[in-house]
Amino acid sequence: MNAISLKLEEFTLEETATIVRRERISRNAYINEAIKAYNALHQRRELGKKLANESAMVSATSLETLKELEQIVDLHEN
Repeated sequence: MNAISLKLEEFTLEETATIVRRERISRNAYINEAIKAYNALHQRRELGKKLANESAMVSATSLETLKELEQIVDLHEN
């Protein structure tokens, strides 16, 4: 593990102290879990952006393919 120096706003530190006392965990463990949760949230947001971009990229192609398939179906029905 690596050690870091961390400056927190007074309210954030007080709130953290209250939670770690109530949960009976170390402040270090609490901060590690908070950072892991924030990293996971950030990764989910990035994945959402990536999926939205990829979806936009293929949507035009998908619509064209759908129209072509509908034309084929129409030809066979007539």
